[in-house]
Amino acid sequence: MGSIVAGYVQWLLLCALIVALSGCGGHPKDVMTPVADTSPKSTKVNLLIATTRSRSAVPGEMFNGERALAPAFADITVSIPPNTVRKEGEVAWPKRLPSNPATDFATLKADDLNVDEAKRWLSASVRKSPDHSVLVFIHGFNNRFEDSVYRFAQIVQDSGVHSAPVLVTWPSRGSLLAYGYDRESTNYTRNALETLFQYLAKDPQVKEVSILAHSMGNWLALESLRQMAIRNGRLPVKFKNVMLAAPDVDVDVFRQQIGDMGKQHPQFTLFVSRDDRALAFSRRVWGDVSRLGAIDPEQAPYKAEFEANKIVVIDLTKIKSGDRMNHGKFAESPQIVQLIGSRISEGQTLTDSRVGLGDQILVATTGTAAAAGNVAGLILAAPVAAVDQNTRDNYAGQVSGLMGTAKPRPAALKNCDEVRPTPSCRP
Repeated sequence: MGSIVAGYVQWLLLCALIVALSGCGGHPKDVMTPVADTSPKSTKVNLLIATTRSRSAVPGEMFNGERALAPAFADITVSIPPNTVRKEGEVAWPKRLPSNPATDFATLKADDLNVDEAKRWLSASVRKSPDHSVLVFIHGFNNRFEDSVYRFAQIVQDSGVHSAPVLVTWPSRGSLLAYGYDRESTNYTRNALETLFQYLAKDPQVKEVSILAHSMGNWLALESLRQMAIRNGRLPVKFKNVMLAAPDVDVDVFRQQIGDMGKQHPQFTLFVSRDDRALAFSRRVWGDVSRLGAIDPEQAPYKAEFEANKIVVIDLTKIKSGDRMNHGKFAESPQIVQLIGSRISEGQTLTDSRVGLGDQILVATTGTAAAAGNVAGLILAAPVAAVDQNTRDNYAGQVSGLMGTAKPRPAALKNCDEVRPTPSCRP
């Protein structure tokens, strides 16, 4: 009994730490009710939504955090105010409803689509893309539907990407203490995401596919790609870039996922930060196993394995962030975003694991920031959401799931790989 109580107290302290780090700010919820387009100077971003969330009966919510029996689709247009009233990398949430398009992100259209209508939307958008490309974004843990929609609209706007934008949003309850439910929701969504990938692979109009995933969304992206590779024997050549930002993925499992994809796999770019506090918490949840987004890429066995698999690693540890969780650093570092986006769009290889440091960023981005082309310009900002009423309502029910003790996990083998063992393989 004493050990159970001790474990309970430990989890309470961890959860309290997350709450403290996340802050207590908030904004009006349920912003998906369309408003009139009253701001000619605002930019309009049109998105295709693919979701496994359930349809909500709450006005302005559209989809909630529960799981649907079948995928649904939507056509959403978001109005984004000019940069004179909004900083790049920020979502200008309305202070009150209805949203004011002159100063706030605002929903102008939110229409449900059936499968055939979604295919027609995608076809029309791909034809408008200069290189007939598609960008798929998969959000992370603790995101309400509107969080993922507005964040992806900001990514599209600030990156200058010209690809057809597709948001895959899975059932997240938008609560800090719903970690387990969210993780299982990514597993629930694997088949639906693979189906989308298979469609994009077979669509002759689509010439290139890029994938951008954040946090827990990386698990969903990697598992769906793995399934596709096993089913088809390999991944399609048109899947050019997979960008893994702060991936909440077990490093040992990632090794297997990459191996299962085979030698022909997309260019993986991994963004890590050793001071990511959200991933530090996740590590405690998952038995003290390192999370992929928080490793030191210069240490063994990671460095050799990344080189062998041609995985590019960008270390953002020394980059300062306004996000106190250090889980969404791209939002506070537009120069880094522009550097990475322009290099990828120009087909260059990202080889400097310390790319974010010093004057190199400012020099490299001068004159090239506007060159974002066939891949995302990589404005990424999906930090853990501020504590809201939903979290507080769920607290009593969620915290009970955190009780219990965990036995220490045996140390993973160092420099070991079942496929490519090395002489220095040791326990």
